[in-house]
Amino acid sequence: MLTRVLAFFSLTVLVSAGRSPNADYIEELVKANAFGPYISDNVLEDATLDLRDLVRKYNYPFEEYNVITEDGYVLGLHRIPHGRDRNNSPGNKTVIFLMHGLLSSSAENVIMGPGSGLAYILAEEGYDVWMGNARGTHFSRRNLLLNPDDRSNPAFWRFSWDDIGTKDLPAMIDFALAHTKQEKMHYVGFSQGTTSFWVMTSLKPEYNKKILSMQAMAPVAYMANNNIGLFKALAPYSQQFNDLLSLIGINEMFPRSEIITSIGQLFCSDGKPTQFLCAEFLYVIAGKNPEQLNMTMLPVLLGHLPGGAATRQLTHYLQLIHGKEFTRYDHGVIGNLVEYGSMTPPRYDLSRIDAPVFLHYSQADPLAEVPDVERLHSELGNVLGKYRIEQPTFSHIDFVWGIDAKKLVFDRLIQAVRSMDV
Repeated sequence: MLTRVLAFFSLTVLVSAGRSPNADYIEELVKANAFGPYISDNVLEDATLDLRDLVRKYNYPFEEYNVITEDGYVLGLHRIPHGRDRNNSPGNKTVIFLMHGLLSSSAENVIMGPGSGLAYILAEEGYDVWMGNARGTHFSRRNLLLNPDDRSNPAFWRFSWDDIGTKDLPAMIDFALAHTKQEKMHYVGFSQGTTSFWVMTSLKPEYNKKILSMQAMAPVAYMANNNIGLFKALAPYSQQFNDLLSLIGINEMFPRSEIITSIGQLFCSDGKPTQFLCAEFLYVIAGKNPEQLNMTMLPVLLGHLPGGAATRQLTHYLQLIHGKEFTRYDHGVIGNLVEYGSMTPPRYDLSRIDAPVFLHYSQADPLAEVPDVERLHSELGNVLGKYRIEQPTFSHIDFVWGIDAKKLVFDRLIQAVRSMDV
């Protein structure tokens, strides 16, 4: 598998003129209704449109806001205030906030298109859909004082998902509630979007009162049972690994890139003999489950993702794997004394989280292993639902992009949300 991934990256030097996916093949899929009621009418176009134009192309409303955090990060906050086919008029709707995973962005909730993307589905269900973007992602790569591209001063990138939970989420949640004049909202987190929620509501428990329900897809807190070989090998040396990357000027991981977009178009489209390499790249990141991957949409995925992140975000996860606890970022003895007043980073107290929580997890998720989810469940203060996906091979990215995500995840998630509506 590693050889295939290396081969995939080697293709970047071969970018040249390509051709569109087989139009006849896509037309047959549409006729067969293979992807539900909607499918992209032009995969390559969808891969190159910016998110605003992509959403508006399918006749959904799209709004953009800038939110400034207490430490000066400028965050892009996106909104689909109502549906297109149903519940399609502005009004006083219940707010639902979606938060993306690591190396992703708000794009993860729309790129699969109407009828498949969670943001579209929730808008059709009558919700006012807000989508956050963590600092360092494509839509939040700004700071009032710090330059993300200044390699002589990498201060912009000195954050982990701890900062996303303590600073970004509160700022975006407060903005969305103030803008809509609501007091509470539903929260839907995927992967790191769940981790940052546990951070926020344990360290700032007053935010529990602003949550109608927390829908946690592929919930990540404890990672003691993680068995991904590369992560286990790096985990004991996580800080040295991060320091080495910083020394050579690498503080950002996988920013959004035109090269990756070109690769998606030239090598990942239907009919291209290299398409399987693109799939293997995704499998390395988040588990292999070919029956859930819509291969036709690979160019769109690679046109909008990865969305960028700080190396410290990965480092923090590696620390959890090595330490087998759910703790704050380990700055080293001196740094911890300065930051926390203790030699070791403190644990997050999950018992302080009393917002209503619903856990949606799977047997085959390599990043949210079942024993770790069970431990999370036992320590949270108010879990009202714990749902394991029926399909035994359902993996991590399947929660947002799986062909059967609506049937296996979203429908039950919406039922849980409805049960907590006021």
